[in-house]
Amino acid sequence: MHEFLEKTFRLSESRTTIRTEVLAGVTTFMTMSYIIFVQPAVLATTGMDFQAVLATTCIVSAIGCFLMALLANYPIAVAPAMGHNFFFAFTVVATMHYTWQVALGAVFISGIAFLLMSFWGVREALVHAIPDSLKRGIAVGIGLLITLVGLEWSGFLAASPATLVSLGDLHHPSVWMSATGIVITSVLLVRRSRGAILAGIVTSTVLGLFFGIVRFHGIFSSPPSIMPVALKLDVAGAFKLGAIPVIFIFFFLDLFDSIGSLIGIAEQGGFIHDGQLPRAREALLADAIGTSVSALAGNSTLVSYIESAAGVAEGGKTGLANIVTGLLMLLGLFLAPVAQMIGEGYKNAAGLTLYPTVAPALIVVGAFMMRNVARMPSRMHLREFSAEEQDLRGVIHPSK
Repeated sequence: MHEFLEKTFRLSESRTTIRTEVLAGVTTFMTMSYIIFVQPAVLATTGMDFQAVLATTCIVSAIGCFLMALLANYPIAVAPAMGHNFFFAFTVVATMHYTWQVALGAVFISGIAFLLMSFWGVREALVHAIPDSLKRGIAVGIGLLITLVGLEWSGFLAASPATLVSLGDLHHPSVWMSATGIVITSVLLVRRSRGAILAGIVTSTVLGLFFGIVRFHGIFSSPPSIMPVALKLDVAGAFKLGAIPVIFIFFFLDLFDSIGSLIGIAEQGGFIHDGQLPRAREALLADAIGTSVSALAGNSTLVSYIESAAGVAEGGKTGLANIVTGLLMLLGLFLAPVAQMIGEGYKNAAGLTLYPTVAPALIVVGAFMMRNVARMPSRMHLREFSAEEQDLRGVIHPSK
């Protein structure tokens, strides 16, 4: 076995050991395992079956991790993307009124487009052509959406006919559940502890059991069926004229997220040599194949997870760490009762459905995505103005 792992993942060449890679894989899983509970809660709002989405989340995450390990030999985990799932559920389905089947079709088409472009040089050209401010602005906008939904699901905010948004009932137990989860998550993140987001979810769940809001369903069960969502995508519906922009948005989100995460983790792990990331094409290919498989299975876009940086910090250097993360994801199939307990919503006195157990994760992840606003230029760089434009600029900025 040792010789097989050595030959497959080139452990000695990467100056690592099996023990280090296993520890890195477990660490990455701990930091990203919250998606097992959050993803079904988000996609279930579209009418998709909760248990089926849970099963596909574990399965496609494992497939994505295995692909990244075997194709690119990097310790960079792949799973359904936070942000993409909210665009899927709250923009494409809830706001644009497409069915979740059409949304899955759009994800599949974007994955195939990404897959085809992974064989050519188009993706690099697109990345260079899109302004950095637009790339970061997309992340900021989705981060705002995720945070807003998290605040609504926690009970901190509520809908208001006059002001659209107002404070919720801050005395309700759901608010205290979510607030405690946010505090625990924030403290552990500052201390750089593993599984900080998962710890916040667990804290909120324990308080929910104490307040009688969360119902205990057990711990282990047989894996749920994926048939309620598998192969239910509507590709023909996604090709309708009105859905074409949705496909483009899914494609560009996947492109920016994948490349951004790859570069960020690669820089931390020292994988970049002479300004280039070796096997970058294979890494992007793993993302593209994973997204296409995910849509077929009944789930949203897969991307490289920035949380993999935690595993890299523990010494992960090869795809063996990803194999470990993928196997742990498959074990999540047997935790369906726990996922249902955490992701199950309930109606408050006003008739609103709240999800206070997963709300802390949404708020914290959304806040992280909004950090990109600090990297956006404060003003446009103006150059080579005409005489009329220079005169106008002098009127608007007389001090310049």
